[in-house]
Amino acid sequence: MKEILATVLMLLGSALALIASIGVIRMPDMFSRMQASSKAGSLGVGLVAAGAAVFFHAVPVTSRALLIIVFFLLTAPVAAHIIARSAYLMRVPMWEGTLTDEWRERRTTEETGHKSGSPAGSDPVP
Repeated sequence: MKEILATVLMLLGSALALIASIGVIRMPDMFSRMQASSKAGSLGVGLVAAGAAVFFHAVPVTSRALLIIVFFLLTAPVAAHIIARSAYLMRVPMWEGTLTDEWRERRTTEETGHKSGSPAGSDPVP
């Protein structure tokens, strides 16, 4: 029974890692790619580690698997957020279909010191 559960967990984790890889290739911009890789990748690694813990059913393996899961769940979202923020501040272009840019006015305000942003019709970011 534990072999079947471990196999299912590992296959699900591998499928999520594959989906994350496909997302990295297929998504239109860096920000979307980071979302696919961080979310699906973290969950995929967690499921593979859980599958290893179930399969070996030993304290050393289980404790390491839990540490791996906790490490990925704590660090991957933070790292993705920091990388995305840095990319945004370095003006990495967004996909033209992006509907919301909540930082645009804030960034404009910080750069120009004006709350209202740029004149109508012009791009506030040079």
